[in-house]
Amino acid sequence: MSDVQDELLRTLTKVANALRSAQIPFALTGGCAGYARGGPASEHDVDLLVREQDATEAVRVLVQRGMRAAEPPEDWLLKVYDGDSLVDLLFRPNERPVTDEILAMAEELPVGSVVLPVMPATFVLSSKLLVLDGHRCDFSELLPFARALREQIDWDQVREETKHSPYAEAFLVLIERLEIIGRGNGIRAVPRGKPA
Repeated sequence: MSDVQDELLRTLTKVANALRSAQIPFALTGGCAGYARGGPASEHDVDLLVREQDATEAVRVLVQRGMRAAEPPEDWLLKVYDGDSLVDLLFRPNERPVTDEILAMAEELPVGSVVLPVMPATFVLSSKLLVLDGHRCDFSELLPFARALREQIDWDQVREETKHSPYAEAFLVLIERLEIIGRGNGIRAVPRGKPA
């Protein structure tokens, strides 16, 4: 494990303990959620889902614990730093408001030294695919994620949730052609055409 990953896990522990103490519901998503589920380690940031009505209070609680708030350019999240470690508090990712129902999808799992709610791999992958566009179309982190967690992902649900995105469709075709899914194990990313 790298020093950056160690730092992120320490930050995650501090944030989880602070939010739980303040009774603010949250769930881990993004790369750290993939890591918690057996995927590759994340070295970018900690992504947490929070309800919009709790986001400002979550920042206040974390600042009281010694973190510093940062002004995000986006209007669907808030950011705090714990030293050099970035924490994104997402309340409307991909224009989908975080609700109690979404947070209820999370499963309590051990991550580093803490047990906390972690979003399902299907949700995480769909969210990552919906971010892809003409300026952000890098599959290099998505490929190892899909390979490591392919049995945990509901591919029909991913396909349905991302059907309007040509970038997501390209990724789904790619992982099938690479035989990450499909063919040998019966999981298919893209449905076969109807037989003639």
